[in-house]
Amino acid sequence: MSEAEALSYVIASATALQLPLDAAQAQRVAGHLQRTSAMAAPLMKLPLTPDAELAEIYRPAPPRARD
Repeated sequence: MSEAEALSYVIASATALQLPLDAAQAQRVAGHLQRTSAMAAPLMKLPLTPDAELAEIYRPAPPRARD
C-alpha cells in the first residue's frame, strides 16, 4: 500500500464515518495503517489451512435468562 493509497483510504473512511480529521491527523493514521499493512504482509503469505484456525476455542457463555 503506497502512502497516497493509505491517505486516500483514511480520508474516504473518515468522511464516510463522519469523523473529523485534520490533515495532520489523517497523515498519522495513514502512517499507522501502512505500518500495520507491512506487518501483516508476511502473515498473509503463510499457507494456513482452515484447521489451523483456533477461533473455535472461544465459546461465549450462553445468554442468561431475563428476570
